[in-house]
Parts: sequence; C-alpha cells; structure tokens
Amino acid sequence: MEDVFKIGSQRRNAILTRSGGISGVWYVALGATLWGLDPLFRILLLKSFTSAQIVFIEHLLLACYALPAMVKYRKTLSGKLSLAVIGALLFISWGGSAIATIAFTAAFSYGNANAILLLQKLQPLFAIILARVMLKETLPSKFFAYIAVALMGTYLLTFGFSLPELGFKDLGTISCLFSIVAAGLWGGSTVMGKFLLQKKLDFPIVTSLRFLLAIPLLTVVLLTSNDEWHVTGTSGGLMLIAVNLLFQAFFPGLLSMLLYYKGLTSTKAFFATLAELAFPAVGVCMNWLVFGQKVTTGQLTGFILIWLTLWMMNRSQNKTQAAWVS
Repeated sequence: MEDVFKIGSQRRNAILTRSGGISGVWYVALGATLWGLDPLFRILLLKSFTSAQIVFIEHLLLACYALPAMVKYRKTLSGKLSLAVIGALLFISWGGSAIATIAFTAAFSYGNANAILLLQKLQPLFAIILARVMLKETLPSKFFAYIAVALMGTYLLTFGFSLPELGFKDLGTISCLFSIVAAGLWGGSTVMGKFLLQKKLDFPIVTSLRFLLAIPLLTVVLLTSNDEWHVTGTSGGLMLIAVNLLFQAFFPGLLSMLLYYKGLTSTKAFFATLAELAFPAVGVCMNWLVFGQKVTTGQLTGFILIWLTLWMMNRSQNKTQAAWVS
C-alpha cells in the first residue's frame, strides 16, 4: 500500500510539473540568463581589483547567505557525506566556483578573445561525456540535433556569419589553456551538481557548500599571488564599487545559482549544459543595450536558435513525463 501511495505522489508531481509548474530546463536557463548580467558589474570592478580579489570578495559576501542556510539545512547532510559526495562538493566549489572563474577572467589578459570564446564551446562536450560515464545518462534520440542547433547558435552569437579572426598561434597560447580549463571545470561542475542532487542533498545546501568550501582555497590563492589592493577614490566612487560588489554577488552570483540548482534537480545534466547557453545569448543583449554594440543579423539568428533549442528540449521533457504518467 505504501508503494501505491508513493507512485501516486510521483505521478501527481509529474502532472504538476507538466501542467502548472515551470520546467527544470527553464530554471537552469533563467539562472544562466542572470549570468549574462555579470559583465555589467565585473568590467567596472576590474578597474579596482584583480580577478582573484573580485572572486574572493564575492564569496565572502555570499557567505552571509551560505552560513545561515548551512545551519538551517544541516540535518539534511546527516549520513550523506561519503567520499564521493565530499569529492563532488570540492569539485564544484574549488573547481567550478573558484579556479574556473579565475582562469576564465585571467585568460583575457593573455591572448585572443575570439579564441577564448571559441574554446568555451567545448563546455557542453565535457559535461555530456562525464554525465554518460558518471551518471549513466542515456542520450535521447534527438539530442545530437539539439546540440548541433545550440552550438551553431552560440557560434553565431560570438562571431556572426563571419569566420573568427585568429591564427593557429592564437590557439596555442596560455590564454587558451586557461579557457579550456574553465570550460572543463564548468562542464564537470554541472555533472557533479546533478550527482549531489541525486544523493538527496537539497539545492540550498549544495549552493551554500559551493560558496563556503571555495573560501579557504581562494584565501590561499590570494595570499600566494601577493596582489596589492588599490581601492582609492572619492566617497561616491567607493560607494559605487560597494554597490557593484553587492549586486555582483547576490544577483549573477547567489540568485542565479539557486535557480540553477533548483532546475538541475529535475533536469538531466546533458540538457542542463545546453540550457546554460542562455548565458551568451543574454550577454549579447547586454552588450547591445548597455554598451551600444550593435546586434548583427548573424547574432540575432544565433539568439533565436538557442531559445528555439530550449523550447524543443522543454517540449521533449514534457512529452516524456506525459508518457510516464499515462
């Protein structure tokens, strides 16, 4: 009888998700959309701080949320901290939250921006391979159509209908190594996050531990880098820096990750990594609206292709749920 009630509850949840709730794909896409706001704050902050300093301060601010959340959800960790879970937590915090962010930011200081952006298109491939190996996720029949359309869309967003202006030497620089490292760590973090959620860890606790566990590593990075602090200016300028730091931490930082992990709870890792491509789509819009960079026909086409892919993935998930419920 208990099994009957359990099955009935699962079917009701599936019906609610399909008919009235928001699909997990769209939660992931919404979280990635907020990441597109990141350049608005980071570009201004780079005038006053190094990349390591920005990431360090951001995580200290995020601890204001993470510590109370840890206290509230601490009981959910009971009996779940296996070596595999601890390893996954360290991967998303040290790798995805700390090292990848610093590596990607530092890449632009060393080489060709086009090469860096082009190599970021490898991120879904890292996630797909790791999801297949670690989570045993089976690819749906139309998945390669989804990834082809999504990657085509991100290429058009970055370069339009023209070829990127770079030579073979641009693909062998240290900046591209940093870009590949960031792509691998972010793609892997998607899979590790899904693994933790499958272990019945609530998404607020995963988000909290992602931020908190990164702080010791970021402290070591900051101390060993010997970066000097150059925060000077008028009171108004310092206030603007403080506001930028707060918005950077709590909107593209905290809110985006909460939405992301909530969506990842009900979304397969390989679908989630494609939904994350909403990030460059919004980034192009921000460049147009805020920085006055005109959107080309190719970029507009790429924008449409990415959101069309999200719609198709959402429709595919709803059909799967409908078939299971019936």
